[in-house]
Amino acid sequence: MLIIHTGLRFYLRGLLCQKVGCGSVGFRLRVVLLVLIDALLVNVAFAVAFSLRFFEAGIPVKHYLSSVSLLLLATFMHLAAFYILKLYHRVWSYASTGELLAVIYAVSAGALGTVGASFFLRVPLPRSVIIMAWAFTIMLVGGSRFAWRLYVQGKKNHSSRRPARRALIVGAGDAGAMVARELTGNDRVNLKPVGFVDDDPGKRNMTLLGIPVLGRREDIPGIVRRRRVDEIIIAMPSVNGRALKDIVEICRNTEAELKILPGMYEIIGGRVSINRIRPVRVEDLLRREPVKVDLAAIASYLEGKVVLVTGAGGSIGSELCRQAAAFGPGRLVLLGHGENSIHKVWQELEDSFPALDVAVEIADVRDFPRMEYIFNRHRPAVVFHAAAHKHVPLMEMHPGEAVKTNVLGTRNAAEAAHRAGAGVFILISTDKAVNPSSVMGATKRLAELVVRRYSSRSNTVFTAVRFGNVLGSNGSVVPVFEQQIRRGGPVKITHPEMKRYFMTIPEAVSLVIQAGSMAGGGEVFVLDMGEPVRILDLARDMIRLSGYEPGKDIEIVFTGIRPGEKLFEELLTAEEGSTATRHKKIFIARPGLVDATALEKELAALEKLPPEADGERIMQALRRVIPGFTPGQQQAGIPRPGTAAGA
Repeated sequence: MLIIHTGLRFYLRGLLCQKVGCGSVGFRLRVVLLVLIDALLVNVAFAVAFSLRFFEAGIPVKHYLSSVSLLLLATFMHLAAFYILKLYHRVWSYASTGELLAVIYAVSAGALGTVGASFFLRVPLPRSVIIMAWAFTIMLVGGSRFAWRLYVQGKKNHSSRRPARRALIVGAGDAGAMVARELTGNDRVNLKPVGFVDDDPGKRNMTLLGIPVLGRREDIPGIVRRRRVDEIIIAMPSVNGRALKDIVEICRNTEAELKILPGMYEIIGGRVSINRIRPVRVEDLLRREPVKVDLAAIASYLEGKVVLVTGAGGSIGSELCRQAAAFGPGRLVLLGHGENSIHKVWQELEDSFPALDVAVEIADVRDFPRMEYIFNRHRPAVVFHAAAHKHVPLMEMHPGEAVKTNVLGTRNAAEAAHRAGAGVFILISTDKAVNPSSVMGATKRLAELVVRRYSSRSNTVFTAVRFGNVLGSNGSVVPVFEQQIRRGGPVKITHPEMKRYFMTIPEAVSLVIQAGSMAGGGEVFVLDMGEPVRILDLARDMIRLSGYEPGKDIEIVFTGIRPGEKLFEELLTAEEGSTATRHKKIFIARPGLVDATALEKELAALEKLPPEADGERIMQALRRVIPGFTPGQQQAGIPRPGTAAGA
């Protein structure tokens, strides 16, 4: 007993060195101590196995005489297996299933080594003894490691001064299980899962990871009261926006803090981190079916290639860089005019993809000599042209700047790509280019025509991708509404019936990249934006998510439609129509033919306009090349500015 007691003391001391760190000397001491205690455990396992095997008749003389040699042999083989399989290099304070499997593999290797050595050395070894010794060794060695984990965990819980907050997890599926496991095993998180909520009747009264499934979503308010829940975590990354909205509405009737696990496209590799669990945002309520992309098709035109992104510091351009980087391009060229935004994206990519060759070019797409130099220097195979002016009211005030960047800048980038022999050129367009009523929309429509014109005269595949608003972008209404809500209101909306298509930035960009893999030249790809969202409903949802009541705590006022705005945006003109592609969320518009002579003539005229040219001259030039352009189009039914919205 004295030997066992002393050995256990050394064993705990060795594990403690592992936990707190004792330097290289401490590590060697820990290994020696663990080896000694494991040797004792292996001998105990074999002794028990022999005793049970010969319990009635007693140990035969031949086995008794060879037992010493056998124990020495078994001890050596097991310790050698433990060391070779790095059992002594694991941190047992956080032991889990992986560590248990490691123990099983190491003990099995030691048992096989013992059997093989006993055969060649002709040491008698009954088969039943080796099987029982194998099982007992796993129990003793594995049990000792897990006992240490329980000891450390209990000590931490006992020493914690503040009581753990109680969490209710909505969703008892794979994501819910990952969240529960993370909450349970992360010492830095002061959250204790007390139960799950799930609508699947087959999970009622069941337990997951020892945590009970307490009811359905309708039961959440009662569960929160009975279980004294402090925080509700929605762990349903694939649920649609309508169902999520219902759950959020139910949870709002409780006093618990509401958090959410983001959609699957935000979870890298399917892993859950506590840092990813965040408050519910409005884009969660608009969540649609997760985008599925053809990874093989995308990789075939990005992997190992030089990829250049213009406007790389913007919301769309930066996300294009992030997603393209994940496919392992040979080089990723960040081209942009704003040094601060480009520097931020560059640093992010350096941290996330340290092995990636990232080149940074500060340049203006309106400067053709500079663009030609950059394209000839890098020889990009794929170009994503995202650089553009996008704010409708500002471009109404500065139409000349819109033309220079959106039209002439696109022509410069296209010409540079053509001369450099690029493989694919993809223009990021907008739904405002359809039947445009604003300068921004007209210039993006003209940019589409420029790209289609180059497609007819170049070996480079030129194409455009057209989609609506993206949530969270620099020009989105969401950050504007957030600022207005933080100030206490009012939230300003131009018209109660104003509707827009919305898509999240990652979803839009993944579809843009997918469309690039399908490009044949000259197409205008149109993304399926789902159903249009009424801006008034969006504002009300944002106010409620902020903990206020629309019309009571935060007022909503209507300011009137601004110049160039429309009540409804369109994705296709009446003449275009569309055809399906192999991806259900990507369509191809069928635009009419481009009058190349008229286009070149008007581009030359626009380029020669003096800096002091007034807006009317620019509007006339745009109307000549885009017959459907109706600048300053207004729609009837605009409420008087300042009229408050009903809740």
